[in-house]
Amino acid sequence: MPIFLEPVFKERIWGGTKLNQMFGYEIPSDRTGECWAVSAHPHGQSVVRDGPLAGLTLSELWTNHRQLFGDAAGKSDTFPLLTKILDASKDLSVQVHPDDAYAMTHENGELGKTECWYILDAQPDAEIIFGHTATTREELVAMIADGRWDDLLCRVTVRPGDFFYVPSGTIHALGEGIVVLETQQSSDTTYRVYDYDRVDEAGNKRELHLDKAIQVTTVPHAPMTTESQLERTDEATITTFVSNEFFTVQRVDLKGAYVAATASTFRICSVTDGRGRIEHAGHSYEMKLGDHFILPANTEPYQISGEVELIVSWPS
Repeated sequence: MPIFLEPVFKERIWGGTKLNQMFGYEIPSDRTGECWAVSAHPHGQSVVRDGPLAGLTLSELWTNHRQLFGDAAGKSDTFPLLTKILDASKDLSVQVHPDDAYAMTHENGELGKTECWYILDAQPDAEIIFGHTATTREELVAMIADGRWDDLLCRVTVRPGDFFYVPSGTIHALGEGIVVLETQQSSDTTYRVYDYDRVDEAGNKRELHLDKAIQVTTVPHAPMTTESQLERTDEATITTFVSNEFFTVQRVDLKGAYVAATASTFRICSVTDGRGRIEHAGHSYEMKLGDHFILPANTEPYQISGEVELIVSWPS
């Protein structure tokens, strides 16, 4: 049976109300920036919505029901991925994340944070920051010290349907007016490089983490391009955006009925458009925009029907 999860919401200085407007979520305030949709991270745990496992956190499932997760179950003591939706109603801070080795040493055993973005919505001419122009670490340090942000930071215009792979070490930021579905390693480690000199409600600037950020930034910036792979049937178009040592991420565009074969590891699914049904083992389950669920591993095939767009991911 699919395991539907209740998300956790995070208020942010840059958040807004689109998580309610677009998905109908009950959000805590008009500064809600993040929906942690599928998360076993201790900073925000998803909870099973219904069925015999209702009320359990995802980490409890991972610890006590490992058979649900197939081949991934024995690879780590930690649930490996985290799926979010972010509402960037204002610019996010310019930031960078560490890799596994650095985070293990400097962040109490935390995973590194390689991530990727599927753009769900973007106002006209919306931009992300993606990479930098420094050719040496010394030049990076000097440009940061001099506040030469326009010269240092690379900007890219985005539109709905775009996909970006953001490996650890990449300086990046979402710009104002963008909503993304983010698939990432299960980590909450972020090093802020620049925050536009913004202040919080108490008049304080948010903390920067320049020493660590400079240490982990890839210099020079190494653009990571991913070539999408397409698989088409009469009922479905499956676009594989990325498949590497961290995760595989696909978009499934469905019109009709599609049989998802048994997989040796679990699948994380997020409904990003439309609605449909899942048929499994004689039972039927509705799925709609904003739903997030896990398809357990090594079960009977699932039949998925409707006019629906799904973002599907699983760990490598």
